[in-house]
Amino acid sequence: MRQYARFLSILTGFVLSSVCALVWAAPQSSWPSATPEAVGLNVSALKALDLDILAGHYALIDSLDVFRCGRQVFSAQYPHDYGLIYGQQALVRGPLNQRLTGRYNYFDPATHPYWHGSDLHSMQSITKTVTSITIGIAINRGDFRASLDTPVLHWFNQAKVRNVDERKRRMTLRHVLTMTTGLDWDEDVPYADPRSDSSRMEATEDWVAYTIDKPMALEPGSAFKYSSGATQLLAYIFRQETGKDIEAYASRYLFTPLGIRFHWKRAYDGTVDTEGGLFLNGSDLAKLGQLYLDGGRWKQQRIVSEAWVHQSVTPAIAAGDGFSYGFKWWLYEQPEHRGMVWLGLGFGGQELMVFPGSGLIASFTGWELLNDSASVADLVARLAQTLTGASCAGLSSTDAR
Repeated sequence: MRQYARFLSILTGFVLSSVCALVWAAPQSSWPSATPEAVGLNVSALKALDLDILAGHYALIDSLDVFRCGRQVFSAQYPHDYGLIYGQQALVRGPLNQRLTGRYNYFDPATHPYWHGSDLHSMQSITKTVTSITIGIAINRGDFRASLDTPVLHWFNQAKVRNVDERKRRMTLRHVLTMTTGLDWDEDVPYADPRSDSSRMEATEDWVAYTIDKPMALEPGSAFKYSSGATQLLAYIFRQETGKDIEAYASRYLFTPLGIRFHWKRAYDGTVDTEGGLFLNGSDLAKLGQLYLDGGRWKQQRIVSEAWVHQSVTPAIAAGDGFSYGFKWWLYEQPEHRGMVWLGLGFGGQELMVFPGSGLIASFTGWELLNDSASVADLVARLAQTLTGASCAGLSSTDAR
């Protein structure tokens, strides 16, 4: 039944998307547009990728936007009927549907993947990357004054924290940013698996307490261990350190200057969901990649320091399968892809890909919840194949905006 639903969804997507594929700058985009050839990209390679997505050769991809030299050169939407695809799961309580209704039923088409019929798509763990950017902005502005080597327990009442030992006392903000906290946390199983600590956390009333109370399993800094809970700590830490709400801060100092529309969910206790609650569209998501390509500047305005950008995309720890990890950025280095690729990645197929050596940016959205999403390495390789010019053909990304 689910395969039949997927077939109908792909067929519908083909009919609708074949009309809008290869649009040079979507009408609602605030980016200037260009043809692929004008910025050294191969239109045939882009079209081949588009057709493969339409044909269902990849998991459930909802959109693809491609940019180079500060210009949008490709935009395509791939509609799916998620009410049909996930209709049965939406009615059954489980790890991705803990309360049957509300903003944390991931199968509910009213709230996922698009927020209440808008073009704002769930970013899932790309929210973590945005949280890191926001902390960098607050450091640059002098509102976040603690050093990265400040112990995490500095911001907590230790008398109320469980399982405190010397290792937990040595856990610092830097360890939180680099996913090396040492906390006993299992997020290696699928999110639909009831053993997932991320899903267990989201079922509780207090996500911060769930995370900080976990026992330690490793020495902080010794190994990479992906943890959504670690990033959720940052919502609490940000307020404790700055006295400000991280959503309001990001709205004022990041989203507004970049012209980004957004929705940001909150956990049940009202804490901003910094581990996965952000909704953006693909075009605006790419602006974050351009911000980092330009060293933290947007339209000549300093948004975040160049030093923070550099630290964020410098490998801090090996993360397996050819990936390393910075400050909430995944880093993938392959010589055939012209060096390092900076990645923001989120459950379901959310992907921000930045090729700093060539000025290429791509954003994908998707909503593959029960099977593996499209291979990041495969999509990186497909995008690398579109590059025909070694530079931006004399076009300045700054001039483009």
